[in-house]
Amino acid sequence: QVQLVESGGGNVQAGDSSRLSCAASGRTLSTYVMGWFRQAPGKEREFVASINWTGGRTYYLDSVKGRFTISIDNTKKTVYLLMSNLKPEDTDDYYCAVREDYSLVLLLREDDYHLWGQGAQVTVSS
Repeated sequence: QVQLVESGGGNVQAGDSSRLSCAASGRTLSTYVMGWFRQAPGKEREFVASINWTGGRTYYLDSVKGRFTISIDNTKKTVYLLMSNLKPEDTDDYYCAVREDYSLVLLLREDDYHLWGQGAQVTVSS
């Protein structure tokens, strides 16, 4: 069994940076894609970024390109989301997810992933 645990986030000011981490524990993952999604109350979960297990392929939501960076440390089985120049509209609960036995990063839907973390809150004040 694999578990994903997010950490980081919290309350920040507009223009600040913040980093989210998602650590995988349990059995070893082989080829996989990890993604970050975000969700505001009453809204659907929105894709933010994805990365393949080698770190060689990434994909981003247009509105976060140039501000967010997804990266992976396979030795620590951890994926990161570095968020820079944060805006109030980035305020959401952020979730990491994994799709095993896959390497293409164009996984943009919730249903594309089979395992999810518990979420981490990010609140950006203006």
